[in-house]
Amino acid sequence: MSRIGKNPITVPAGVTISFDDRQISVKGSKGSLSRTLPGSITVRESGDTLVVERPDDERMSRALHGLTRTLVSNMVVGVSGGFTKELEIQGVGYRAAAPTTKRLELALGFSHPVFVEAPEGIDFEVPTPTRIIVKGIDKELVGQVAANIRKIRKPEPYKGKGVRYQGEVVRRKAGKAAKK
Repeated sequence: MSRIGKNPITVPAGVTISFDDRQISVKGSKGSLSRTLPGSITVRESGDTLVVERPDDERMSRALHGLTRTLVSNMVVGVSGGFTKELEIQGVGYRAAAPTTKRLELALGFSHPVFVEAPEGIDFEVPTPTRIIVKGIDKELVGQVAANIRKIRKPEPYKGKGVRYQGEVVRRKAGKAAKK
């Protein structure tokens, strides 16, 4: 039995769940999400919890059991509390500005500013010019948008300049040794 898949999902107050054939929809105070259940995995309500079950012990069913449980759990957490991903910008002259919550302007050492449009369901927050907070209810989408922003200017190993996740440690390399 999957250690992750067998754990029940606690549904907080204010979150409603509806099933329509292979589709599961979760509604909460922050919004609503829906997803099609993969394979022959089933989800049933048991009081104020959800239980994810698999029909047999075939390889594909075992693989999808824990995955489906985690995806449904992330949907429940997302519509009730939401997800955030924080990014740091390091480098002289590197900064971010968010004139609106849907568009982010980045100055990352290029000859032009870089603009990032937020997809539906994602908001940007810029508390300081060197910090970006990506917020949303879909964990997958929040992580992907943060990864796309980081990809614009990855932290380089010599001076550490670039966009990195909050708390990410960049291994530094020694520069060229001077000739004697």
